[in-house]
Amino acid sequence: MFPGKTPTEGSGFRALLKNRPFLMLWSGQVLSQVADKVLFILLIALLESYHSPRAFANSMRSTLMVAFTLPAIFFGSAAGIFVDRIPKKQILVFSNLIRGLLMLAIPILPKQFIILLVITFAISTVTQFFAPAEQAAIPLLVRRENLMTANALFTTTLMGSLIVGFAVGEPLLSLARTWGAYGQELLIVGLYLLATAVMQFIPLKETAVSPQEVAVHPLSDLKEGLRYLWKNRLVWNAMVQMTILYSVFAALTVVAIDLAEEIGLKPTQFGFLLAAAGVGMVAGAGVLGHWGDRFHNKPLPLLGFLSMGFVLAVFTFTKDLWLGLALSALLGLGASLIGVPMQTLIQEQTPETMRGKVFGFQNNAANIALSLPLALAGPLTDRFGLRLVLLSMSIIVSVGGVWAWRSTRKVLQDVI
Repeated sequence: MFPGKTPTEGSGFRALLKNRPFLMLWSGQVLSQVADKVLFILLIALLESYHSPRAFANSMRSTLMVAFTLPAIFFGSAAGIFVDRIPKKQILVFSNLIRGLLMLAIPILPKQFIILLVITFAISTVTQFFAPAEQAAIPLLVRRENLMTANALFTTTLMGSLIVGFAVGEPLLSLARTWGAYGQELLIVGLYLLATAVMQFIPLKETAVSPQEVAVHPLSDLKEGLRYLWKNRLVWNAMVQMTILYSVFAALTVVAIDLAEEIGLKPTQFGFLLAAAGVGMVAGAGVLGHWGDRFHNKPLPLLGFLSMGFVLAVFTFTKDLWLGLALSALLGLGASLIGVPMQTLIQEQTPETMRGKVFGFQNNAANIALSLPLALAGPLTDRFGLRLVLLSMSIIVSVGGVWAWRSTRKVLQDVI
């Protein structure tokens, strides 16, 4: 799987439950994730009460989504530079605080669509600083042998928020409406402020940065990060595998609509397929988190890619509802065998002074990987049909998985 120490007795979820600083970081992640999902639902709902130019009347939702995603592409890598220069605790605290304050501006400022776009863009930009700081903080709070368990818990929370977050978002906002005219905004502000308070009390010990090192040199820092990734092939290969994984799930969200019809669901019920994949990923992350030490040095990512390739191929011949849902769960399980070990490898192999840059690049690559399949999967399905697209995805995933495994194994042999 990846190089590491031999398994120890102090591993598994039980060890993490005794780690209060990590539990505080995880609690802050939960609050932030819930706030993010409820925020997205609220932004879509607010469109009905916002005025826009006539030319944008039919595309407000798409424009809002673009404003929400563009910062991840533009500022993902740049944010990582600041994470390496500024104490991570400060970034975690102030990113939640600033997002909460920006939410307060929504009911105060005029209800103009351009203003809502600016606030959305600003909130998403601040989020780009939170994500790499959070990932870079995990190795500072968790022992090396517990990194896989920690990443499994974070992955479980992330996927759980995707499954549950949108489901509970509307009920929470409905409840918040009873608090008054600005109850919905205050709910999200409260979640961000709670996350701020939790992060404030994390005893995060970091290597001191000299005043000379605090000065940011964007271009040279970006080059330094790229040089590190190019020289450290283990981390580079792990990021490539994560990028392939993100691409598969992005394409799946597009083809899931046609896939739902194939197995007997309504097109609007494609969320069941995505939810089943999320359940499989949560289950896989849970197994790895609790018994991960038993899979020490096993080719988990290879098994994950091959199982995903198998599922995508079988999907082309599936007409049964329950079989389709089971295959989606297996797809998610395979994804966990890639995501959790590779995220752990990146944290384990990257020195503290480079983690911000590396995770910034990773977030950048992830968002680009999400954008391209979203743009291409639909037209390709219309042009060549669902079956050919799924078979092509199956081949790409399987070949990519075998290549990544062989490449990683070669690097390990050279290191040894």
